[in-house]
Amino acid sequence: MSYIEEIGKKSKAASYIAAKLTMEQKVNALNTVAKCLVDNTQRILDANAIDIENAKNKNISEGLLDRLSLNPKRIEQMAEGIIQVAGLKDPIGEVLSMENRPNGLTIGKKRVPLGVVGIIFESRPNVTADAFALTFKTGNAVILRGGSDAINSNKAIVEAIHEGLDKEGICQDIILLVEDTSRETATAMMKLNGYIDVLIPRGGAGLIASVVQNATIPVIETGTGNCHIYVNEFADFDMALDIIENAKLQRLGVCNACESLVVDKKIANDFIPKLVDRIGSRVEIRGDKIALEISNVIKPATQEDFSTEYLDKIISLKVVEGIDEAIAHINTHNTKHSEAIITANYDAAMKFLNEIDAAAVYVNASTRFTDGFEFGFGAEIGISTQKLHARGPMGLNELTTTKYIIFGQGQIRK
Repeated sequence: MSYIEEIGKKSKAASYIAAKLTMEQKVNALNTVAKCLVDNTQRILDANAIDIENAKNKNISEGLLDRLSLNPKRIEQMAEGIIQVAGLKDPIGEVLSMENRPNGLTIGKKRVPLGVVGIIFESRPNVTADAFALTFKTGNAVILRGGSDAINSNKAIVEAIHEGLDKEGICQDIILLVEDTSRETATAMMKLNGYIDVLIPRGGAGLIASVVQNATIPVIETGTGNCHIYVNEFADFDMALDIIENAKLQRLGVCNACESLVVDKKIANDFIPKLVDRIGSRVEIRGDKIALEISNVIKPATQEDFSTEYLDKIISLKVVEGIDEAIAHINTHNTKHSEAIITANYDAAMKFLNEIDAAAVYVNASTRFTDGFEFGFGAEIGISTQKLHARGPMGLNELTTTKYIIFGQGQIRK
């Protein structure tokens, strides 16, 4: 049996243990694990420092380096996310329906765990803690395969989680880390039929495409984020500038950062110079022909720019003739993640909400809020941009499936 199959076998056995844990056991264990994470802050930071040094030697971009970096506050946030998940309603066992049939059968539907959740991700150590909290609360086991860039950080975090589980007398195999970060283990994990029940990729477009194309087990696709902000003709300029600055610059290397701007032509001459004054010295703005005529600070955009998730200090800018063209442009170039309109006009806001094809659509707010923690889920397993089973930030309910339960009194079918 191969290395990855051994992990799959252990995880499958652990999933049956996880499914039987009581609500009290899960809550106690999550709170203990959160404390262990904080108690092991220095050990985690020491491991992360090794990953950061290695990343700098590889000349990794500022945005990706930010994704990789941990500090005491981020570790506290990881722990707080786990505590929040502990306090959320446990969905397992929830009866969604119960009906009596004319033949006397009583047929119900209830929430149950998925089983073994596999997650392949890149350079985001916080995923390790978030994934554990959500899968554990929903009675699942999880197999994590992070990238080589974060291997030391991930190992330290998993060790802290194992410490917490051990203190509560719970099987440590409920969370397993694939420590071999070779491409071969990722490929093998994509084909681990019989062990992994669902596979979730979190990372760049290349990773996600590879998993979607090569996996032989069910996949929940989490998408990249070419997120747009449309500044409508009825926008408040100060609000728009504040939101754009936050959505683009608060954190560069995240999937809910704004990568593309769309500005109504009716206000372009007035708004674009203000935009350049606000962010032009910190962000390279790549615009279309109209934008170039308004400001010589703006650089020419290619067609590819309008579909690019930069994860860097670059943003595209398209000037449009009204809301219909804005919606068409966004639906053509977006990745179905998060889109926003800045407007004081109710009809424009409703039209945008109704016609934009994305997992999260905002009116007068930053796209940076597309996040499980911000949505009140405690944490998230990823942002699903597909349309089946789960869409948007994936919290507890999205990590469950259902089973039908049928009560009879000896009925037979004739």
